[in-house]
This record gives sequence, C-alpha cells and structure tokens, in this order.
Amino acid sequence: MVPTTIPTLETERLILRAPEPADFEPWAAFCADPEAAEFLGGAQERPGAWRIMSTMAGAWLSRGFSMFSVVEKSSGRWVGRVGPWQPEGWPGTEVGWGIAREFWGRGYAPEAAEASIDWAFDTLGWTEVIHTIEAPNVKSQQVARRLGSRILRQAVLPAPLNVAVDCWGQSREEWRARKR
Repeated sequence: MVPTTIPTLETERLILRAPEPADFEPWAAFCADPEAAEFLGGAQERPGAWRIMSTMAGAWLSRGFSMFSVVEKSSGRWVGRVGPWQPEGWPGTEVGWGIAREFWGRGYAPEAAEASIDWAFDTLGWTEVIHTIEAPNVKSQQVARRLGSRILRQAVLPAPLNVAVDCWGQSREEWRARKR
C-alpha cells in the first residue's frame, strides 16, 4: 500500500516529517560536513545538497515514501534525515539514517529509525528492512545492532555510487518478535 499523504511520525524526543524549504540551510551544512557525509557519498557543496534534498522530497511523490526530516522536539532544530529509501537499482527496502554531527551520541538515529521501520512494515507492507553500510562505518553498524539487525548479504550500490556495502537488516517477523 502506498500512502497518499506524507505522514508525520513522533517519538518521545523527535518529529519525523516531510522535508521543507526551511530545512535547506541545516541540510546543506550537514552535507558539507566531511565527517557526517563520509559514508553518504562524501561532502557536497550547496548545489549538491539541494539536489539530494530535492531527490528525497521528490521520492515521496514518485515512490510514496522517502527519508523524513528529523526535528528535535525540545528545540525545533533539524537533526538529520532518516527513513525508508529505495532508489532505482537499490539492493533492497532500506531504512537509512544521517544525523548532523552536533547531534551524534544522543540516540536519535535508532529512535528515528525505529519509528521509520514500524511505519515501513505497517504502512508500506515491507517484509524486510535493510541498512546499507560500508565496512569501515562502525557508528552505523552500532545503530544497526541496536535495532536488532545483522548482516544479511553484501551488495554494490548502483551508479554513480558503485560502493560495496554490507546489507544489514531483518525480516518483519524478526522485528515484531524482538519488539514483543
């Protein structure tokens, strides 16, 4: 089932909503940060950040799902982007994350990913969720482990990325059993 409207999800500390024009400045700063963007295609200048944000916003129309902008409830600040992602040629139904470095270490990635995974299984009807993670990306591996994921297989991301990744993940049944 493909949703006809973009939902807003809430967790204890976060709001996950559609990307908005006001998100561009913090999104561009996130994309320009070499450490935050290291495993997301590398640092991008403002035009590249605009294309990435517009692609993710447009995927809501073309696919019926995409990454959410994540906003901290207490401050209203943009934290990052987290959510379902499956561009053409992708190795599976992914829930991915990218958090601005100033928000690292607060548990926001797994908190937002958990809400996104629930939504993907319950609303989109997905039967598996993966997280494409490069082998040196230890921080994302830690998030995947916190979500109960494990390495399912290896893949190469489609052009222009052409990056070898481990596909971490789990089935809908494993996710639901873990949450019980």
